[in-house]
Amino acid sequence: MASQTKVALESWTSRFHAGLVTLLLLSVGHFVVDLYAGSLGVLQPFFVDKFRLSLTQAGVLGGVLVFSSSVTQPLYGYLSDRFRSRLFCSLGPAVTGLFILGALRAPSFAWAVAMMVAGGVGVSAFHPQASSWASAGMATSKGRWMAVFISAGTLGVALAPAFFKEWIERLGFESVVWAALPGVALSVATLALVQPPAQAGARTKSFDWPALRAVRRPLIILYVCVFFRSAVQVTYSQFLVLYLSRERGYSLHEAAYTLSLYLTAGAVGGFIGGHLSDRFGAKRVIMHSFLWSVPLMAMFYLTPAGFGVAALVLGGLVLLFTIPVNVIVAQDLVPSQAATVSALLMGFAWGTSGMIFVPLTGWVADRLSLHVALSGLLVFPALGFFLARMLPEELGR
Repeated sequence: MASQTKVALESWTSRFHAGLVTLLLLSVGHFVVDLYAGSLGVLQPFFVDKFRLSLTQAGVLGGVLVFSSSVTQPLYGYLSDRFRSRLFCSLGPAVTGLFILGALRAPSFAWAVAMMVAGGVGVSAFHPQASSWASAGMATSKGRWMAVFISAGTLGVALAPAFFKEWIERLGFESVVWAALPGVALSVATLALVQPPAQAGARTKSFDWPALRAVRRPLIILYVCVFFRSAVQVTYSQFLVLYLSRERGYSLHEAAYTLSLYLTAGAVGGFIGGHLSDRFGAKRVIMHSFLWSVPLMAMFYLTPAGFGVAALVLGGLVLLFTIPVNVIVAQDLVPSQAATVSALLMGFAWGTSGMIFVPLTGWVADRLSLHVALSGLLVFPALGFFLARMLPEELGR
């Protein structure tokens, strides 16, 4: 009996260590991939100057990145669920960094667009598989581990403006492509060390349609809620630096750090939202996130600079309460299609919203102002509050 217990304990310890290595590598990978994907917000002024772009063209550049990196994620989620090849999450950091950052060296705007599309493929391939594998090897507290993984990516997006601003100021924007080297190294490490978790199951030949149909109503509501939230979040991450520098008189340094502060608050909000969801349920967290983010973020446009920025940061924290909540709930609803539903809520909803509203915001800004275009987006969290009221009470409990 003692020997059997010892063998069982050693087996559990081995699985835990393997799961922990996978979690750590994929969380760092999530941070790096989203760091690269989040660089465009601070790089936009350099693209605008280099290629002499209108704000509409700048919006197109952001829109194609969002489309390539997000809208296509369900396809990669399906392929990941079917084949379970580690190439999806392993190559993501290298492909993302080399192409997105390399776009600054493109000879023309058309080449820059093409490189953004290629870089977005790395983002899109990484997220579904990594989100379904990150906590699969952990026996307990999967929600907490998922919050670690998701918040690592949010933190990468948050630190991107400050990181690349400092890089450009110290080394020049032509050298930005060298910042892709950590991503290349991480791809090598992930390819060598990450194995498909045993809980991921065997290859599947198709979607589990009956399971998806059984929960289609809450999934559709969750999707539209993420779509509404992303209308604000992805557009602000693309245009806030331009808005602060062009219309509010901020220096690039001040604008970049304001954006990083706003996005970092969102990463913290993800941790807080996960804990609140465990205590109060997902529906209440989603509803109150929408409800309180609107007045807080509106104060940014209505009050003096210092107080307004504080309100913007707090609003960003509240708005992003729901990032891990949505993914965990979706995976619980359809565990047989974990990568697919993760992609639906993490990528497809985010991507379709960004693909529409990033170019549209640029178009409105060319004709009116960024102030009008960005502040007008706050109607969507207000709509999200009323939609979230239709979610089941027991969701996420």
